[in-house]
Amino acid sequence: MSPVHAIVGLPLLAAAVLALVPGYRLGAWLNVAASAATLLASLALFAVEPDSSALFVVDALNIYLIVLTSFVGLTTSVFSASYIGHELETGRLTPRNLRFYHAMYQAFLFTMLLALSANNLGVMWVAVEGATLTTVLMVSLYRTAASIEAAWKYFILCGVGIALALFGTILMYLAAQPVMGPGMAAMTWTALLQHVAAIDAGILNLAFVFLLVGYGTKVGLAPLHAWLPDAHAEGPTPISAVLSGLLLNVALYAVLRFKMLLAVNGEALSPGPLMMAMGLASLLLAGFMLYRRRDIKRFFAYSSIEHMGIITFAFGIGGPLANFAGLLHMAMHSLTKSAIFYAVGHVAQAKGTQRIEQIRGLTVSHPVLGWGLLVGVLAIAGLPPFGIFMSEFLLVTTTFAREPLLALPLVFGILVAFGALVLRLQQLCFGAPEGPSAAVHGSLVPLYAHLALVLVAGIWLPGPLVAWFQTVATILG
Repeated sequence: MSPVHAIVGLPLLAAAVLALVPGYRLGAWLNVAASAATLLASLALFAVEPDSSALFVVDALNIYLIVLTSFVGLTTSVFSASYIGHELETGRLTPRNLRFYHAMYQAFLFTMLLALSANNLGVMWVAVEGATLTTVLMVSLYRTAASIEAAWKYFILCGVGIALALFGTILMYLAAQPVMGPGMAAMTWTALLQHVAAIDAGILNLAFVFLLVGYGTKVGLAPLHAWLPDAHAEGPTPISAVLSGLLLNVALYAVLRFKMLLAVNGEALSPGPLMMAMGLASLLLAGFMLYRRRDIKRFFAYSSIEHMGIITFAFGIGGPLANFAGLLHMAMHSLTKSAIFYAVGHVAQAKGTQRIEQIRGLTVSHPVLGWGLLVGVLAIAGLPPFGIFMSEFLLVTTTFAREPLLALPLVFGILVAFGALVLRLQQLCFGAPEGPSAAVHGSLVPLYAHLALVLVAGIWLPGPLVAWFQTVATILG
């Protein structure tokens, strides 16, 4: 059996099993075990790279995203085991909710890994839509009025976006059909790359606009971002971690696949200006909105919009160095933002609130947790020696060299967001503690494991990893 079959099959099987498991503890550990098995299967791709088929492809672009998704899926399942258990003890969730949650968690991993490994445009679209449906159900897990409203808003906005992406996918198929004929070949990435130079550029351009807007909704790009803060604020914190750390990457990956097709066709429009415009708009909007957020999870949701804007801008400007920076930033943001949400989940449970003004002095009341959150925020703010500083430095320098005028709003947006992060960091971590201070439930190992990786990446990147990123950066054009 090919490793890719195990990668998509294990979480699907686990979802079916967990839907039948009645006990919380057994369900939680089965969830961790299934996530660990999926990670091991993804690591096998380094040893055995399977051949492409009509349904699956593993190449330099998606292999690192598959491994990253499996790794964060595992660490989040470990964090989730204690976090969700505490929600059960406090009565916010019932055993029935938890059985549903564990099954949907594995179904969510399945849909993301299927989208990343799909060699078929239609299968990838179905997988992204499946990821939407599973996360909608998990966002509404608490069954409060606010969580149901957030889930409904998420469903409507992302449903519209996915419908636009479907129309773009259909246009892409219609453009390929005269050249490649009807059937699966006209929907297959590897076949399309070989023939896209002969495809009508006008239809390709129209298709990409719909695809960018459609999948851009899932990325959280402005002005299509409105679902993201509500979904983070009202859903369980482990879902916030995988939404920011993983799902946004999957949607952007879909955009990059189509960008590669346009790059091969010499008569097609350059997707760069559209991506740079949406990226800068997201960065600037999120940077200013950070100053007005009063909910800690909503605050870091806008930080995710900011960083997805930076990544989209990097891939929009293109070239080996900017693409390298975008790839590195994707990985560093996934690790750092998921770590921050691990800390935020523990903070919200210990303090009994998500309101920023009611959380003070974490380094005094909960020193291990408080210092972990502090390091995470410094990392996401882009301070050295963390990995995000490295990716932002590469992006800013290449932008100054190639498009000096665009470097000004880029640096301005980064500095605006930096100011908001440092301001909130001082309020959260320092000063006299306020309010209740319950003990932290669960392990902080996932938090510090992620932060350690981000720190190491900022100081030293292994040679094979650098060569890998350089290869993908060249492919992206």
